[in-house]
Amino acid sequence: MKLYKTKKGNLLENEGKYYGIELEWDELVNREGLYGYLSSLVKAEPSSARVSEVPSHEAQGWVRDGVMAPVGTQEVWAAGVTYLRSRDARMEESKESGGATFYDKVYEAERPELFFKSQPHRVVASGQEVYIRRDSGWNVPEPELTLFINSGGSIQGYTIGNDMSSRSIEGENPLYLPQAKVYERSAAMGPCLYVPAAPIVATTMIRMTILRKGASVYNGEVAISQIKRKLTELAEWLYQEMDFIYGCFLMTGTCLVPGNEFTLQPGDRVEISIDGIGVLENVVAYKP
Repeated sequence: MKLYKTKKGNLLENEGKYYGIELEWDELVNREGLYGYLSSLVKAEPSSARVSEVPSHEAQGWVRDGVMAPVGTQEVWAAGVTYLRSRDARMEESKESGGATFYDKVYEAERPELFFKSQPHRVVASGQEVYIRRDSGWNVPEPELTLFINSGGSIQGYTIGNDMSSRSIEGENPLYLPQAKVYERSAAMGPCLYVPAAPIVATTMIRMTILRKGASVYNGEVAISQIKRKLTELAEWLYQEMDFIYGCFLMTGTCLVPGNEFTLQPGDRVEISIDGIGVLENVVAYKP
């Protein structure tokens, strides 16, 4: 099942049919057994479940004209150095500052790297612009499988995340990580919240293409099986000493890292796809 948050309301896609659901986003998604609940909604009487079937052509218009990031009041967090390629990239960018060994150690450590990424109002949807920093000369997107974890700490759904990163700032000093990661429009998520009947499979592929003036300047793919840590492990660490009233989103790290000679430019288009979820597309720009 796929849940879309649109300007016209919440839209559920299930087995080729679409349903409008008249519930606030936080109330709708933050529950145990979200898949079972959504299944029960589409089988219930419309008058009692506040759900109504939407014709296919109309539903596609909802998504095309007004798709929003699938986030309500939830914070967005992120995990770092969860793939070997990410560890190597972080070590390369930090070797001159003497911080390279930090990333090797955290990759092997019991405790994962977890950091705050974004408040919900700074998250952009598919089709909107993401920003790069003017004070950074080395900027990259990071495509990541993103978990929706409910207030009870269990994973209920998935979306696509783009953890925009200023590698030159992080490489200058690991203590600059917040500035490298947290700024206006530095997080994109979408196009939907994917709610499967069972946990996402390890063979699921993440793909990223970066287009510049219509031509591909980067293309790569990886299976989520390459991640070093279990998804449930990351969720457990995040919730160990914190509460999230309506749940939260957790980006789980990336293995797709463009080469050291690459940096994003305004006008570049980043296309990230994950099997079963869809495509997250964003154009790169500077903050006005």
